Amino acid sequence: MHIKPDFITFASGSSGNCYYFGNSESGFLIDAGISARSLKKRLGEFNRDISSIKFILVTHAHIDHIKHLPSISEKFSIPVYTSEKVHKAIVFNPFFPQSKISGRRVLEKNQTFDAGFVNITPFVIPHDADENLGYYLEFGDYRITVMTDLGEVTESAIDYCRKSQSVVIESNYDDQMLIKGVYPDYLKRRILGGNGHLSNLSASEAIIKFYHSGLKNIFLCHLSSNNNTPEAAFEASALRLREIGIEPGEKINLHCLQRREHRFFEL
Repeated sequence: MHIKPDFITFASGSSGNCYYFGNSESGFLIDAGISARSLKKRLGEFNRDISSIKFILVTHAHIDHIKHLPSISEKFSIPVYTSEKVHKAIVFNPFFPQSKISGRRVLEKNQTFDAGFVNITPFVIPHDADENLGYYLEFGDYRITVMTDLGEVTESAIDYCRKSQSVVIESNYDDQMLIKGVYPDYLKRRILGGNGHLSNLSASEAIIKFYHSGLKNIFLCHLSSNNNTPEAAFEASALRLREIGIEPGEKINLHCLQRREHRFFEL
């Protein structure tokens, strides 16, 4: 049985990433970059209990996405779903060499897994990790695409977004803020590269490619604290939408997910 999904953002950015999809009875996390204590507290703010989390999906093994994965999984016996490569990267992450995961489920890329209340299709997106996954989520007729930490938007990712009513997409940096900023050159090159992060401009161009009349929500995620502002990210995408006659707040909702924001969205 599929459920009507809600979306909760608990954290989004290099200091931690964690999202919840589902309802008060059944849901799941994407990534676990916040502590178990914070997770329980924030779930309670939205009348949810930790028992509603049936599993955790992991995008990739960078520490801001998995820092608290072992503790949450072990403490609450929550299984972890991701690809074989990402599972191995988690196991060998030096931050927690003796990590314990309650249950590992291997997902095959580009193959749909039926989790009961949601169908999950993982797909590869470019980033400088051992492997990095986006997720296409089907709650019956309601579809969501989530892709964070990517250097460029692939055609397969665009295709998933074109089928979705809601899209979560990285809008990490403003080009000029990054180029003129204090980061060392090697880090700037890493961020700007095809396996780095997505700029406000690149995110806005991707949105124009995948926009369709059924698209209801766009969530801009993983904003840099040093090289971006919520206002700059919002305006870059809003400007491109206006160029095709779409005013944010009318035909479509455009949101910026801020770094330590915990916020509930009814999709």
